[in-house]
Amino acid sequence: MHFIGALLVSTIAGLSTILGGLVIFFKFKEENINKFIVLALAFSLAIMIGISITDLIPESSYILLLEYGIPKGFIYAFIAFIIGVLLIKYLNKLMNKSSIKNDLYKLGLLNMLALILHNFPEGIATFMSSYKNMSIGIKLAIAIALHNIPEGISIAVPIYYATKSKSKALMRTFLSAIAEPLGAIIAFIFLSKFITNTFISLVLIFVAGIMITLAIEIILPKAKKYNYAKYLSIGIVLGFVLVLINYFLF
Repeated sequence: MHFIGALLVSTIAGLSTILGGLVIFFKFKEENINKFIVLALAFSLAIMIGISITDLIPESSYILLLEYGIPKGFIYAFIAFIIGVLLIKYLNKLMNKSSIKNDLYKLGLLNMLALILHNFPEGIATFMSSYKNMSIGIKLAIAIALHNIPEGISIAVPIYYATKSKSKALMRTFLSAIAEPLGAIIAFIFLSKFITNTFISLVLIFVAGIMITLAIEIILPKAKKYNYAKYLSIGIVLGFVLVLINYFLF
């Protein structure tokens, strides 16, 4: 029963990503579509940066400092972060060399890859927490669900408006969502003896490097190209407000 309950909590947290993807069913007038895209991109980049600097980096760095001490802890955190930065730069370079011409579609795919990497260790953390203490696991799952919803938006919106295909947008959002319970299952079957708080912390700082770089170097320039500064600002403010709510409540 402990396994089933923990897996259910992790699955619900992960599948909340799909709720964000449902925004593609909203109907917008033709002249408002680009405004919505800018709003969604700005909102998602604020979530990515905000979650990284208020949650992933501080908590993970603290664990590394406790484990290795100040010099080594900082060095390991920095290396993990830089590897994340370099990976997303490399993936973006590969995307630009690919036969895919639509920039919005490339962005959606990069978001999907980044968030699969993000959701996988979160699934491990949620499952392990719930397996040991259900109340702590549920609290963690709620916090994760709150930022998974806008992350779903960051995948579905660019892919849908690039392809006009709801099925493609939702399928790629689902792939990101399913990474969370998949991480939980793999953790239980294969890695439960080896996964430590230190390991998860390194992975999450690595993911923070990916998300911050993706947000600043790829999503922000794309959103700016539409020349809707007002909607860009609104999206960023709304994203950071949600991050602060998540931070103070959970």
